[in-house]
Amino acid sequence: MTKALRTLLFLICAIEFFFALAFFLQWPVAMNLWPFLGTTPLTFVFVSSIFAAAAAPTLWVAISQNYGALAGIGLDYFAVLAPLSVLSFRLGASSGNPQMTAFGLACVLGALFGVGIFLWSVRIRMDITLPMPRPVRWSFAVFIIGLLFVGVGLILNMPNVIPWTVTPELSGVIGWTFLGAASYFVYALLRPSWLNSAGQLIGFLAYDVVLIVPFLTRLPTTVPEFRVSLTVYTAVLIYSGLLAIYYLFLHKPTRLLTKGS
Repeated sequence: MTKALRTLLFLICAIEFFFALAFFLQWPVAMNLWPFLGTTPLTFVFVSSIFAAAAAPTLWVAISQNYGALAGIGLDYFAVLAPLSVLSFRLGASSGNPQMTAFGLACVLGALFGVGIFLWSVRIRMDITLPMPRPVRWSFAVFIIGLLFVGVGLILNMPNVIPWTVTPELSGVIGWTFLGAASYFVYALLRPSWLNSAGQLIGFLAYDVVLIVPFLTRLPTTVPEFRVSLTVYTAVLIYSGLLAIYYLFLHKPTRLLTKGS
């Protein structure tokens, strides 16, 4: 079972990393599958960052074989994709767009996969001898508050919550993505061990790597209404990236090369 699952995880990672690159470079294969009209280049970069953030912790689990850490990943898949499937079906029904309905079906399959992974892996005992570092715990609490605030604001279609223009439909898509990510961090706080928080930091670092350069290059030229949100968003990217780099690669007890990490 675990051998087959490990092979499946590597395959999923390869697909997710491919789409991360495809959306970042706006390859036709990704553009033709994306059903939402009015998607700006920066939104495509954001979608790329989400694929990268999903692939990176899954790859870490597949390599390290810390399968208990899959539970949070499965929860994240479900929390993001289940509401996106409902949104897509509603948009598909109202617009008569079969591509939107197909996107909803893909989200349903992803959500069901997340449920299956969660139910299987949540029963696996994890090594809890190494606790979650206190700065990571407090940072996760702040991230949760920020993700909830921004996610709800986007779902309610409040203006200037994120530092670029999105359509009302895409505002909902990104909002539910943030709320789903919040569930991943909540799960880590409910089961606070290092192995159950490493995945979140790995995913956040991948997310940061994709977004940081596009955001930094926009700082000098962004329009006034987006300046505050872009500055705050960039500061969060820098902080979370430094936090991840320190605990994943520099802090000896938790760095990835340490046995068991």
